Amino acid sequence: MHYRRFGRTELQMPVFSCGGMRYQQDWKDTEFDNILSENQKRLVGCIERSLAVGVNHIETARGYGSSEVQLGQILPQYDREKLIVQTKVAPAEAADFLKTFETSMDRLKLDHIDLLSFHGINNRNLLDLTLRKGGALEVGRQLQKEGRVRFLGFSTHGACDVITEAIETGEFDYVNLHWYWINQVNWPAIEAATRHDMGVFIISPNDKGGKLYEPSEKLRELCEPYSPMIFNDLFCLLRPQVHTLSLGVAKPEDFDEHLKALELWHDAEKIVAEVGDRLENELRRQLGFDWFARWQEGLPAWEDVPGEVNVWEILRLWNYAKALDMVEFGKMRYNLLGNADHWFPGKNAAELDVAAISRSVKDSPFAERIPGVLAEAHELLWDKPVERLSKSD
Repeated sequence: MHYRRFGRTELQMPVFSCGGMRYQQDWKDTEFDNILSENQKRLVGCIERSLAVGVNHIETARGYGSSEVQLGQILPQYDREKLIVQTKVAPAEAADFLKTFETSMDRLKLDHIDLLSFHGINNRNLLDLTLRKGGALEVGRQLQKEGRVRFLGFSTHGACDVITEAIETGEFDYVNLHWYWINQVNWPAIEAATRHDMGVFIISPNDKGGKLYEPSEKLRELCEPYSPMIFNDLFCLLRPQVHTLSLGVAKPEDFDEHLKALELWHDAEKIVAEVGDRLENELRRQLGFDWFARWQEGLPAWEDVPGEVNVWEILRLWNYAKALDMVEFGKMRYNLLGNADHWFPGKNAAELDVAAISRSVKDSPFAERIPGVLAEAHELLWDKPVERLSKSD
């Protein structure tokens, strides 16, 4: 295992983290008496495998259903000083935040956690709820004084400007955010975190990073002789500003492909360059050189589009579905639009007002083409409304 200094926390963080949202039994919180033995055995197997390969960062959240209560049956068995434990609590009024934190600690059966995240600072209202006088941050600071929390950070699915604004407050020791090959828009936020000497934790590089545990056949072929998962691991970890990737394992064997990436570390730059060029060339060939280079220019935020259509996200999903056959990934994300609140905001293109959309994207070099692409994306990706696995995480 490789380790990196996790910013000013000074923690030696493994470059892979054992994320806790895929190995639990239920997405609803429950008592341990309701956990089936085979499901607990699977989680225990994941933790044992994680620690055996040197991944001592165990990450979960209050909103991950039965994850905390199941972890509470095994984590206290280990030398606490050798574990890095993170959980996450959504911003709330002080009393509610503290009550939820206490529930987490009761479930985890630990006397302290190393990393506490304010979970889902996805917009400025939630940032304000965290930072305001008498807010969640003050609770976190008190918990630090009591020795129950070592470091405070935040997780986010928000826009890059909101993430950067939160980072620039200087109040947080680390950030959990999205950044991987198919979505690099948050790089300025990572640069800001680096300036503030914050830890950088990449969330969902295998799921929202392209459903890489079930890649399209075309994506798999273009990455050969490596898997898309190996390519993405190396792509992310070649940046020293990135400290760890959440693996989100569902079973002990899910570590194996990522360990292969570490075996290839000596050739990482060559692999990423070769595979990356191959993928980009296919995107150019399928989408057109001009579109590939400029499709993001002049696009409005979803809040500024009639009907709150998330134009930027839909075009991104269409690009990868069209060029790399990543249709199943596109469907997974597209059908969430309109159903995921601030975690994945905006709506799909079901009710497309062509004239209004054309006016809203007038600053794009492709203003005339975009309404047609949105309609094609809806035809290709629409299935049925999908809700988030957890509405509370």
